Amino acid sequence: MRILMLAAIAAVVVATPADARNTSVRGYFKRSTGTYVAPYHRTSPNRTRVDNWSSRPNVNPYTGKRGTKDPYAPKRR
Repeated sequence: MRILMLAAIAAVVVATPADARNTSVRGYFKRSTGTYVAPYHRTSPNRTRVDNWSSRPNVNPYTGKRGTKDPYAPKRR
């Protein structure tokens, strides 16, 4: 019983960081054009480009698309 409880706690601890990096965005209308943008998922904002779904070699878990952007390329201004 004790081992089962420890395994359950470990599973929650391991699964939590992955969920914390995802953000759901509600659908909205663009004010400038009146265009509706459907709801979507994105990575949570942070200061790194390495963990974004659009960066190589990451894969978006919702669409299955592979990232194409080089996370180490210099930023464009």
